[in-house]
Amino acid sequence: QVQLVESGGGLVQAGDSLTLSCAASGLLFNINAFAWYRQAPGRQREFVASVRVNRDTDYAVAVKGRFTISRDNDKNSVYLQMTNLKPEDTGVYYCNVYWHNYWGTGTQVTVSS
Repeated sequence: QVQLVESGGGLVQAGDSLTLSCAASGLLFNINAFAWYRQAPGRQREFVASVRVNRDTDYAVAVKGRFTISRDNDKNSVYLQMTNLKPEDTGVYYCNVYWHNYWGTGTQVTVSS
């Protein structure tokens, strides 16, 4: 059974940094791509970033240059380093096995102005 567990969310001020973690189990981690999505109140879930098996990355325009996604195959974990956070980054952040319907339960990030 695939399980994704996010952690690292919290309440921060604009301009602060935060790092999210996603621990994956129940799958062959090394052969899967992963992604982070987020959902703000009243809005649809949106793509944030992805990291492929070869470590190629992709980012949403809104976070490019501020967020960095990475993976640690030894720890079966995916990370999202977020810098210069803005109030519009507020939302629940979800870890996803890219191109598959496997999701974590999410971690809340709230950025105050």
